[in-house]
Amino acid sequence: MTITRVAIAGSSGSIGTQTIDVVLAEPDAYRVSALAVSSAADVVIAQALLMQPDVVVVTNPEYLAQVAAALPGITVTGELTDIIDGADVVINGVVGFAGLSVTLETLRAGRTLGLANKESLIAAGPLVQPLRATPGAQLVPVDSEHCAIHQCLRSSSWPASEVARLVLTASGGPFRGRSAESLANVTVDDALAHPTWKMGPKITIDSSTLMNKGLEVIEAHELFGVSFDNIDVVVHPQSVVHSMVEFTDGSTIAQLSMPDMRLPIGYALGYPHRITTPFGRIDWSTLSRLDFEPPDRDTFPCLELAYAAGRAGGTAPAALSAANEIVVEAFLAGRIKWSHIALYVSRVMEKFVVSIPTQVEDVLAADAEGRRRATEELAK
Repeated sequence: MTITRVAIAGSSGSIGTQTIDVVLAEPDAYRVSALAVSSAADVVIAQALLMQPDVVVVTNPEYLAQVAAALPGITVTGELTDIIDGADVVINGVVGFAGLSVTLETLRAGRTLGLANKESLIAAGPLVQPLRATPGAQLVPVDSEHCAIHQCLRSSSWPASEVARLVLTASGGPFRGRSAESLANVTVDDALAHPTWKMGPKITIDSSTLMNKGLEVIEAHELFGVSFDNIDVVVHPQSVVHSMVEFTDGSTIAQLSMPDMRLPIGYALGYPHRITTPFGRIDWSTLSRLDFEPPDRDTFPCLELAYAAGRAGGTAPAALSAANEIVVEAFLAGRIKWSHIALYVSRVMEKFVVSIPTQVEDVLAADAEGRRRATEELAK
């Protein structure tokens, strides 16, 4: 049996550590060939001693010598894309624009990319798309919603003509069912109390505003080529149905499992086959109901802001994502109210002039402008 070589970019994060869990569960099928972190030296040293990869990357030069000294016999470098050459599958769990080079170079090299880096598609979709045609290249989404859609689309021989609608599910976050008035003075702790998923603070706040779901709509458009008019969001608090695809004959295919990110990670590692470890298996004796409701777009206007940026295309999603990041940081620091997050982001987008990016520098410039304008608005 051939062992699949797995490179993990962002191995110290949630996606990275859970990828190692999957590999350890299937040692006869997968081997970690490379690990990459920014500055989590102690974590990556422990991971490398356990997994024995060929290459370890530490992009922060301050920690390079420490890691190299601790790992004799393993190649230690500072270049993130050095993880790609010896891999069959690259899991990109890097947060932010630092992960863009991994996405571009993995596809350019004709390898399978398990993508959990949002910026790659939200901000740089126009640059990523041509590389997906590289012989041997495969892009398999690791986000639970997009992985669900990817699985549902396998039920169609002609998805380009048979798909009527993509339906992304949203948990609704901690404020599902609340009115705008009742949310006027919610605290940071209130917004961080997610009922279903354990995530970092920034993405948890995005879940509370539904901005995260809006960004996922943009990703779905880039991944599957479906018009924004045919991508819907439905609130599903149990987070068991991870997303659905409606077909032209009226059939809707859904993917169900208990919330466990190791399932989409394993799906990306094994694609087009499936792994044998049942992460997220449902105990039907305990699952009594599945609820669905439309999102409250008036109370959670970030969802519409994302749809508008997606329809504008070009550099608009990059600016939206960047501005939102700055504004969410301001909320987490206690500088603004939760209810003002959408207000500040909308002010940035009203002034932003959209262009079509042709190189990475164009995307970075749009990101920088979104951050600058958001900072200016917050200072007023």
